[in-house]
Amino acid sequence: MEHVLFLAHTEADNTLHKSAHEALSAAKTLAEGLGASLSAGLVGGEVQAAADSIAGCGAEKIFGVSGETFGQSRYATDAAAFEALAKAAGASIVVAPSTSRINRALPGAAQRLGGVCDTDTTGAAASGDQASIKRWFYRQRMVAEMTRTERPWFITIAPGSLSAWEGASGGASVESVAVDVDTRTQVTGQKAPAADEQTIRPDAKLLFVTGAGWTKKQKDGQVHGQRAAQIIKGFLHNASCSLGSSKSLTDMSAEGGQVLPFLSHLNQVGQTGSTPRHPKGLATCCHGEEPHVVGWRFINERRAVNLDANCGWAHGKADVLYVADAFEVMEKVNALLGG
Repeated sequence: MEHVLFLAHTEADNTLHKSAHEALSAAKTLAEGLGASLSAGLVGGEVQAAADSIAGCGAEKIFGVSGETFGQSRYATDAAAFEALAKAAGASIVVAPSTSRINRALPGAAQRLGGVCDTDTTGAAASGDQASIKRWFYRQRMVAEMTRTERPWFITIAPGSLSAWEGASGGASVESVAVDVDTRTQVTGQKAPAADEQTIRPDAKLLFVTGAGWTKKQKDGQVHGQRAAQIIKGFLHNASCSLGSSKSLTDMSAEGGQVLPFLSHLNQVGQTGSTPRHPKGLATCCHGEEPHVVGWRFINERRAVNLDANCGWAHGKADVLYVADAFEVMEKVNALLGG
C-alpha cells in the first residue's frame, strides 16, 4: 500500500508559501485517489506555526525538522532533512512544491534512498492503484502523462499549476525528527533588492510584457528610451505586476541597441525564455509571434497594445487587442492609477 508524504519548507516568517498549499492539494488528491495514508513533513527554523496552518488537511502525522541550521537554504542540510523525513514517514510517494530550494536538494535525497525524482510537474492523479503525473515538454507544446514503478517517488509541483489547499487551521502535534549533519558553510546574511525594485514577481496577478517597439523610433522619428523606461517602471510600481520581455528586446544589448536598464534575459518570456503563470497578461510593443506567445500558454486572460491591426495578437492569440500607441495608452493608464 502506498503512503504519501507532503513535504515543504517554511518561509522566513515561518509560514508556508502559496506554492506549498498547491503541493498539499496535489498530495491530498493523490492520497485519496490511491486510498493511501497521508503525512506531512516540514523543514525550517521553526515549524509549529506552519503545522498549525495545515492542521485540518487530514494528515495522519506531521513530522518536523527544525532549528537554526535548517532555517536557511543549504544543500547539505536540506538533503539530509528531506531524507530523514521520508524515512520517518515511511513514504513511497513524496509530493513537494517546486521551489528553488526543494528542486536543488530533493533529487539528492531521492538518490540516497534509491528512489527517483520528477520536478516541475503540473499535476498528480491516481487511477485505481496507479499514480501518475503530468509534465509539459518542448516549451509547453506537448503534455505527457507519466507513471513510475520505482519507489520512493519524489514529485515536485510547479507553482501556479494547481489550486491551493484551503482548510481549517488548529493546534497540530508535530513529531520532531532529529537530523545530525555537518555543514561547511555559514549564512551570515542576505542581500536583496527592495521589494519595489524587484521586476519578476511570480505571485502578481498581472504579467506586463514589453517588446522591442519601446526602443524603436516613434512617430516623431526619434527614439524615446528614457521616456519608455519611466512609463514602464511607473506601471510596475502602480500595478504591482511582474515584468516580462520579448527575446528581441532582451537581445538588443548584445546588438548594440538602446536597452531598458532594468531588463535582463531573466525577464524573457517565450520559447527560449520562461512560461509564467499569472491570471492576466498585457503585451505592449511586441507582435505576438508564436515563439513568444508559447510562453503565454498559462496566462488566462490576454490583452495587447499594438499599432499593427494585423499583428500576431490579432490572429486569435489575444482576447483583446488595442490598436493604439503604447506610449500614449500606458501614460494614460499610469495617470489613472496614480491619481
